[in-house]
Amino acid sequence: MRSRVRLHTMRLPVVFIFHVLGLLSREWLVGVSALGFNWGSISSRPVPPRIVVQMLKTNHISKVKLFDANPDALAALRGSGIEVMVGTPNELLQSFAESTAATDAWVSANLTSYLGKGGANIRYVAIGNEPFLRAYGTQYQNVTYPAMKNMYESISKVGLGGQVKVTVPCNADVLLNTPPSKGEFRPDMKVTMTQIAAFLAQTNAPLLMNIYPFLDLTLDSNFPEDFAFFDGTTHSLVDGPNTYMNALDASFDMTVTALAGVGYPNVQVVVGEIGWPTDGAPYANVSTAQRFTQGLVKHVQSKQGTPLRPGMQIEAYIFSLLDENQKSLLPGNFERHWGVFTFDGQAKYPLDLSGEDQDSNLSNADDVPYLPTRWCVANRHGNVSELLRNAEYACSSADCTALSEGGSCSNIGMPDNASYAFNSYYQLNLQDDNSCSFDGLGVVTFVDPSVGDCRFLIGVSEAGKLSCKFYGVFLMAFLSSYLLRTIFAEVTSSRCPHWNVVF
Repeated sequence: MRSRVRLHTMRLPVVFIFHVLGLLSREWLVGVSALGFNWGSISSRPVPPRIVVQMLKTNHISKVKLFDANPDALAALRGSGIEVMVGTPNELLQSFAESTAATDAWVSANLTSYLGKGGANIRYVAIGNEPFLRAYGTQYQNVTYPAMKNMYESISKVGLGGQVKVTVPCNADVLLNTPPSKGEFRPDMKVTMTQIAAFLAQTNAPLLMNIYPFLDLTLDSNFPEDFAFFDGTTHSLVDGPNTYMNALDASFDMTVTALAGVGYPNVQVVVGEIGWPTDGAPYANVSTAQRFTQGLVKHVQSKQGTPLRPGMQIEAYIFSLLDENQKSLLPGNFERHWGVFTFDGQAKYPLDLSGEDQDSNLSNADDVPYLPTRWCVANRHGNVSELLRNAEYACSSADCTALSEGGSCSNIGMPDNASYAFNSYYQLNLQDDNSCSFDGLGVVTFVDPSVGDCRFLIGVSEAGKLSCKFYGVFLMAFLSSYLLRTIFAEVTSSRCPHWNVVF
């Protein structure tokens, strides 16, 4: 006979109980999709991971790829059901390749400690980040494959070899620039890629290929603009019996052909990164990014596949989830603006992730711990040369890429240019009074100084974890039964992952 649990000490209103059940269902139900998101964290003050995970779940985003084993992100992902790919930095490849001692330690610290009942749903470990990029030369060429083998051995030792796959993310420059039917790995990479393809086939793991039509369009003046998108082109690529209407399919099939050329035609190809930035370059803007990303989603969700793999749904990770304001600008000023969401979790444009013309409004991050509503601007009567000198100083550490040519703030003029720079520096420094001095040219204002599409930001504070304490005090004050304590322990452990000892 099933036992019954008595609620003692207090009676909860029926409306409150159904509200609780509604919260639980939203907490635990995650959609299934071939689409995931890259979640990077190279930001001066990122949104707390527990808030990001809740945003993922609210938007039914079921897969994420991390670029490293970020402990806060992995802790927040516990119990979420979201499928996780954990990356490893290139700097670790040498030690991984030398012995399994290093990979054993990594698995213990970053894999087994987050798995198990109620843990994170880690399914992949990505070895390195584009380790075969031409710019790196041979730095990682001879250590990546041994690192993959040792990582797989360490994962298998703990009984997870069938659950957690090992892969490697490749930049498309590992391929020669040929038609899809002539796809081939670079001559200097053929031996290494043959070894890797054999390993992936043996372990039933995919090859990750990063594909960026935006970069094709930006770097090649002869690249047909409409071929970068998914809504039709007058520049189709006819390759024997196959016709390609977009750059993604062509690059994907080029990879398929290259794998077949080294003897492994059935290795799965997953698009590890693909996206479109919204700022920092002439082609980088919100409307173009929305056009590309919505087209990508519809193309993937249509399950039509590619000419060489028809009817096989492409699996892809959109780059990226959030803007990252501390990324290197070597590739270009657009590098800090790849997010579908702003740095603080606010959707930049409508996007229907189902690809079926359903509700296209993404849900923003809730309960973001913002700094107070105030900005630092330039004195409008200040000397222009002094304003420029101080703005250059501010931009030496703060993110001013929106001011660059083609950026969303490139046409606002002086003194608004200086104001944008001053405010970026002010928010970076947590609105410290001294950070709005600028030799007396800075002024704190409580009126939003944003100009048109040029958004003056308010930073995120470091107080995100405090709200968890108040959340728990509230729950414990209202709920005293053992059953509800247990249920909410599960909920709060995902919302507030550092809280494991509270209950």
